[in-house]
Amino acid sequence: MTTTLPLTEEHLSKLNGGDLVRPDQLLGAHVTQQGGVTGVRFAVWAPNARHVSLVGDFNGWNPFSHPMSHPNGGWGFWSIFVPEAQHGQTYKYAITGPNGQTVWKADPYATTSELRPKTASVIWQDQPYFWGDDDWMSTRDQGTKTPISIYEVHLASWMRREDNWYLNYRELAPLLADYVAGLNYTHVELMGVMEHPFDGSWGYQVTGYYAPTSRFGTPEDFKFFVDVLHQRGIGVLLDWVPGHFPTDEIGLANFDGSPLYEYADPRKGFHPDWNTYVFDYGRNEVIMFLIGSALRWLEDYHVDGLRVDAVASMLYLDFSRNEGAWIPNIHGGRENLEAIAFFKRLNSVVHHRAPGAIVVAEESTSFPGVTAPEGLDFDYKWAMGWMNDTLAYMAEDPIYRQYDHHKLTFFDVYRTTEKFVLAVSHDEVVHLKHSLVTKMPGSWYEQRAGLRAFLGLQWTMPGKKLLFMGQEFAQRDEWNHDQSLPWYVLDYPEHRGVHDWVRDLNALYRSHPALYASDHTEDGLAWIAANDTKTSVYAYLRRDEDSGKWLLVVLNMTPVYRPGYWIGVPESGTYSVLLNSDAGEYGGFGTMQDDLSTCPEEAHGQPQHLKLNLAPNSVLVLELL
Repeated sequence: MTTTLPLTEEHLSKLNGGDLVRPDQLLGAHVTQQGGVTGVRFAVWAPNARHVSLVGDFNGWNPFSHPMSHPNGGWGFWSIFVPEAQHGQTYKYAITGPNGQTVWKADPYATTSELRPKTASVIWQDQPYFWGDDDWMSTRDQGTKTPISIYEVHLASWMRREDNWYLNYRELAPLLADYVAGLNYTHVELMGVMEHPFDGSWGYQVTGYYAPTSRFGTPEDFKFFVDVLHQRGIGVLLDWVPGHFPTDEIGLANFDGSPLYEYADPRKGFHPDWNTYVFDYGRNEVIMFLIGSALRWLEDYHVDGLRVDAVASMLYLDFSRNEGAWIPNIHGGRENLEAIAFFKRLNSVVHHRAPGAIVVAEESTSFPGVTAPEGLDFDYKWAMGWMNDTLAYMAEDPIYRQYDHHKLTFFDVYRTTEKFVLAVSHDEVVHLKHSLVTKMPGSWYEQRAGLRAFLGLQWTMPGKKLLFMGQEFAQRDEWNHDQSLPWYVLDYPEHRGVHDWVRDLNALYRSHPALYASDHTEDGLAWIAANDTKTSVYAYLRRDEDSGKWLLVVLNMTPVYRPGYWIGVPESGTYSVLLNSDAGEYGGFGTMQDDLSTCPEEAHGQPQHLKLNLAPNSVLVLELL
């Protein structure tokens, strides 16, 4: 149950001063008692408003029935206690701004909202919920020495009913848990489950930063969803958008008749590309609003982490702006010093208040120290450079890959500078970018082989893993947010083979610390063959520096069969193939290895070598017996 704080001058002063990290316990609609009478207390921040009144089901939406007043010294807050208001009723704030115009606004701190296209906030008293995930919450480990493999999900289009309407949180929970557990993923990452009015924004234009979207049910239904996944051993991450918010009249935009949550100057406070407003990271109340939102999900909903969207747009004042269309910082630079301070505060508070939870940055530049404790202190950062390089390489006609050979090795130059997640997200399979399998050149067979090779590369390179839904079974069409994934294709062996390849990659990844325990250290990766440009063959060792154990990975990135190919190895003996992307069960030719015992001749600077039959567009993972 969410705590309700009294509207005392002390609490209002703390919020105003940036020292109340759960402002939702003070503001919003709270079912409570005053003078022995049960009702609902409403409180809202609108310091520049001339007048604020409450409208809702309880007063016939009459803006003259319930005028709000300033409690205990004001501090820019308005409040009212309404005995006749009840759980489940809808409401808004009628705010008259400095210009005398009145706009009806949804509650920024609403616990839940009406189903779009309706936009009213809903009075919601948290219902008792008895969690069954104590074991998970007390033992979860998402540190750098653990395997993290993430299945990115858009709930509205993962699976739908036959009439194309949404499944609810309680229906989705066991279905998704069974599927993700069957694929051996460790986590799901949910796109857009915070309330948003426009389906086509995919949830990235948020109006309800404290509200699970009502498209799939109630707040308690969402708790059930998280609980079920936890009980199956699956972590839950959410996409979170503190970088910008939409211009919808009912939302945060010009909330009290003037810029309040956003920077006042459009050169700093408006995103021209996205037609959205930028939060004012210099205002304490805004910082508390955002940090309170993060903690609401992590503390009250037991969420395991947040993936922060569009971090670069927050860090740089000139992000996507032409010369003269942005305001330098006090030192004349392009960095948003207030946003930098916000990230440091956010991550400090999260690490203190939500032990075991992680915060991941989607940051597309080379900003230094994103995951460093002395820097921004994120737990992980998406490896956008790795993603761009590898997908560009894989999309090339294989005959030209020799000229871009080091697109696949360049990551090693900087991979230890941050703690990376190798993410291939929804952004890569929409807007005419093609699905992952159809990015690959060649015939349908070669495309699937190329996809299996790419996924083998992703799962065996240093860094945690993320893959968007549908790509695990070679979905041929681009993602469509308005319809379910094409589940019927799993009845076809060519799609089922890719699905099973992802399942087995995850199983191998989770069972071998060499593939995850030393992701972010120099010893975690050692190249055997990094310069065979004419053949486009690569070989490397993945190592666990604590145990000293290692695996050998060999990739043939052309559609050319290479029999008896010499690969240098550091130790003599017999090697076993743990995974072969060309196996028949995955849709390959089933190429067999003739000789898995080492030969004494030197190769690739190693004292021994293996003679391997490298199938076209294939990956082998081997272990010394």
